[in-house]
Amino acid sequence: MKKIFSFLYLLLIVNLAAFSQQDPQFTNNMHYKLGVNPGYAGTEGTINGIILNRYQWSGGEGAPVTMVFSADAAIDAFGAPGGIGLNIVSDNLGFAKNTQVNLNYAYHKTVGLGKLGIGASFGVYSQSINGEWEVPEDDLGIYTQPGSDPAIPQGEASQVALDMGIGLYLSSNKYFAGASVTHINQANLKYSDLATAYLARHYYLTGGYNIKMSDPLFELRPSFLFKTDLAEWQMELNTNIVYNDRFWGGLTYRVQDAVALLMGMEMVNGLRFGYSFDLTISKLASYGYGSHEIFVSYSLNLEKNRNQKYKSIRFL
Repeated sequence: MKKIFSFLYLLLIVNLAAFSQQDPQFTNNMHYKLGVNPGYAGTEGTINGIILNRYQWSGGEGAPVTMVFSADAAIDAFGAPGGIGLNIVSDNLGFAKNTQVNLNYAYHKTVGLGKLGIGASFGVYSQSINGEWEVPEDDLGIYTQPGSDPAIPQGEASQVALDMGIGLYLSSNKYFAGASVTHINQANLKYSDLATAYLARHYYLTGGYNIKMSDPLFELRPSFLFKTDLAEWQMELNTNIVYNDRFWGGLTYRVQDAVALLMGMEMVNGLRFGYSFDLTISKLASYGYGSHEIFVSYSLNLEKNRNQKYKSIRFL
């Protein structure tokens, strides 16, 4: 019997979850580090917030749409310097909707290379599916009624699981480096006896450096992000050039996937706007799909006068 599903994603999510990267990707990952590394929380010594929307493969039916709200702040807790953070991520792709909410805490320690954040995240991961499907007649003209296959969830089904992660984040005025693991407990998602999935561990390495140009108004910011679930891997190489600590533009190359153009500006008092466009170079390029990403963020230094110009620690 040949079964036709209205969304191909059902095979990827329910049957092949262990072999595909499940975390959403962000071209502006250098502005949203807390999403994959809890060690980042509070390391800038300010209160930060970001709202980010990503429209991946825009124009495709069931294409992923991801929305993020994230905030972090430096605190003194348990008699030691540290940071706290909050991530709320809604990731919609085809028939599936994934929602992730987690709290982050990082312990800060000054070391010879800079400030080290040692962090952990705890939260919940919710996945719901509501795919339409049909079973046509076979070669004998026999029609099988929907619901006859116990491996396929009928109607809307959802699961909620505990989700945890850990991370290290090292930063100074000139560079940053991080290593982290998401979904470290590999929580199970069970929709029926035959339809199960789990959250595979994802491993991240990231780093970047600030290079002063001959003209002191310009600075070059190369960075990279490497991620893998030990079944697949992805590498992103980025270079931004920043003018006067306020305006930036750059390029990102995502290996065998896309080339992206980034731009943005920082207003006074820590208000920033950013946009990126990904031009797909994989097999999806023949369909003309590209990805858009836009974010608004704000950083507040409580030790400064809010009426004075704020100089972001991200752009020294």
